[in-house]
Amino acid sequence: MSQDKTTNQSWGGRFSEPVDAFVARFTASVDFDKRLYKHDIQGSIAHATMLAKVGVLTDAERDTIIDGLNAIRGEIEAGQFDWRVDLEDVHMNIEAKLTDRIGITGKKLHTGRSRNDQVATDIRLWLREEIDVIVAELIRLQTGLLDQAERHNAVIMPGFTHLQTAQPVTFGHHLLAWFEMLQRDRERLIDCRKRVNRMPLGSAALAGTTYPIDRSVTCELLGFEAISGNSLDGVSDRDFAIEFCAAASLAMMHLSRFSEELVLWTSAQFNFIALPDRFCTGSSIMPQKKNPDVPELVRGKSGRVYGHLMGLLTLMKSQPLAYNKDNQEDKEPLFDAVDTLRDSLRAFADMIPAIEPRIEVMREAALRGFSTATDLADYLVRKGIPFRDCHEIVGHAVKYGVDSGKDLAEMSLDELRRFSDQIEQDVFDVLTLEGSVNARDHIGGTAPAQVLAAVQRGRALLNG
Repeated sequence: MSQDKTTNQSWGGRFSEPVDAFVARFTASVDFDKRLYKHDIQGSIAHATMLAKVGVLTDAERDTIIDGLNAIRGEIEAGQFDWRVDLEDVHMNIEAKLTDRIGITGKKLHTGRSRNDQVATDIRLWLREEIDVIVAELIRLQTGLLDQAERHNAVIMPGFTHLQTAQPVTFGHHLLAWFEMLQRDRERLIDCRKRVNRMPLGSAALAGTTYPIDRSVTCELLGFEAISGNSLDGVSDRDFAIEFCAAASLAMMHLSRFSEELVLWTSAQFNFIALPDRFCTGSSIMPQKKNPDVPELVRGKSGRVYGHLMGLLTLMKSQPLAYNKDNQEDKEPLFDAVDTLRDSLRAFADMIPAIEPRIEVMREAALRGFSTATDLADYLVRKGIPFRDCHEIVGHAVKYGVDSGKDLAEMSLDELRRFSDQIEQDVFDVLTLEGSVNARDHIGGTAPAQVLAAVQRGRALLNG
């Protein structure tokens, strides 16, 4: 009995009637997986090259296939390709077009592979490339932070715990805290890329293939670092996508924390920094408003990336080996997680170099809240008084300051000696903001000299 011409040509031989039109639309993925076209063609060219090398295709057939695939890529990039939902996905759309273009030779391309190992290969090729783009954006953002930290290494601002004034720090030091977060993100993504960069092609549907393929050829042509060691795992593994989303979630969490501070700092209550107008919007009703929409939106977008991580974990948690149709649902969350992280980093990399600190406002804020209280306690420790006693002494001094409306540095020596006769004139060297930050002159400290040293270490990391 001949195949019903209305069934799918890629697998319809076993079926006697066409798939319901709604089901065809429901199960199709071409609307979102067509973005893999470049990587699908890249993988197919490598596969055809390997098949010719082992004698499954002739050199002439290989060349015809490669020429046809390159022509199809040109059509797609020129917007002239007709994507068909009835062909389900990017793979069958390209293969059908290839067959239309070069005839029966196009049907030989799929020899020795399955859409199962094909799609797993495509996603890895695509994600590998996207990780490289994201890492480049991270470096661009980190470079902007280093430049700002170097420029403002001695600008003093209040440091906070519990969002309450704690100790004075330098603006450069604060920016370098963000640099450290992003450095960990970059390291995670670089490490994640190693596991992305393993080739499943050759696993076929689940059990490998009887053809005499040479996986090392395709591995080298596609630039993979290793070949998957088990065909069942090769087609069904999505750990790499989950791992990327976990790394992306951490990176978005860092950007969200970063965003929260930028939103606070641009408020009238803080007024620590100014953002250029191009990164802000106004209000439809309040003409005075300048809203920090970019950091607010990035802060909000963190939630969708967390959701994609949970979605992929849930997708995979009950799947038996090997490939299941469930895995069609891996692409949209992964695609969106990549797009969201990449675009958020790009926005920040553009915005951070344009931040303008309000230096006097920051300094005035650091003078409030007794931010040098710990420095006074440390001073007394160096006089031989146990730290717990010093803590109590300074606590009494702060209470006096609250009642009198004086900061510690504004009190006279006689006033300070009410709380300890060990206090001498040299105490004012540590009660000033400059004295406080300069005293923290060690690796990881907030002293301006240490900020500059950290900037140099950061540049070495980015260039290494």
